[in-house]
Amino acid sequence: MSTIRFITTDVFTGVRFGGNQLAVIPDATGIPEELLLPIAREFAFSETTFVYPPTETGHTRRVRIFTPGGEVPFAGHPTIGTAVVLAATGDIPLTDGETRIVLGENVGPVPVVIRDVHAGGGWAQLSAAKMPEIGPPVPSRGVLARIIGLNPDDVVSTAERPQAVSCGLPFLIVPLASVAAVSRSRVNVERWEETLVNAWASMIWVYAADPDGGERHYRARMYAPGISVPEDPATGSAAVTFAGYLAARAPTRDGTLAWTIDQGVEMGRPSRLEIEADKVDGAVTALRVGGSAMLVSEGTMRI
Repeated sequence: MSTIRFITTDVFTGVRFGGNQLAVIPDATGIPEELLLPIAREFAFSETTFVYPPTETGHTRRVRIFTPGGEVPFAGHPTIGTAVVLAATGDIPLTDGETRIVLGENVGPVPVVIRDVHAGGGWAQLSAAKMPEIGPPVPSRGVLARIIGLNPDDVVSTAERPQAVSCGLPFLIVPLASVAAVSRSRVNVERWEETLVNAWASMIWVYAADPDGGERHYRARMYAPGISVPEDPATGSAAVTFAGYLAARAPTRDGTLAWTIDQGVEMGRPSRLEIEADKVDGAVTALRVGGSAMLVSEGTMRI
């Protein structure tokens, strides 16, 4: 029997016991492949990361990401949380001001900027490895409303309309008429299985403008029953995809656009995600998502 070291962190929050929980295995070298998924299921967080030495020149670490349902090529809160853990524990060297690293994930190299590091956490921002890919047509407003337990009028269908988009992981982005509708939404798993279980984008991101938080602020929720995540309190991969969705609809042709998102409120784990998009001549050229993470616990697991 051997042991592995783990650290847990709350991501996209500046306080412990908020945000999205993440388990990080800072040195996964030597863990048998067949134990990676059982270890992720043991933590039962939405994701667990396994960190390895880099396999490509210019990369800082190799990172594999597992949900309780299996491995995923890319995810936002695991990337942010892993970067902050490695920085706060001294596993990677830091420079004055900002530290720039590259994490090799199955989606490709993911650049990360880290700053404001202290013993208890820090702040990090990732850049999407892929620009938005638009998926096939999505179900009608009425069908989507039934899947998420709402009325058809709650689903917006204007310039901001339901659309399947991916920046490494596909999400079905569904705009809603109000924050109240976001709070009322619930996935009907039976209807989801009838319609989306085999869809190009089966994970659902619902959102609405939240003027109480400012002009460029949103409330969102994310449902992913297909990967054993009934609801996620903070989803960086969805948020960075959402940045591309918003940027494509913005009239700005050149410059940087920025928004904030509150997620996880209904779960009792409020999270704040900061997203940005760069545009040049009307085209989206870069997407970023960032936020704070706080270290919560450290220990060993027998394997």
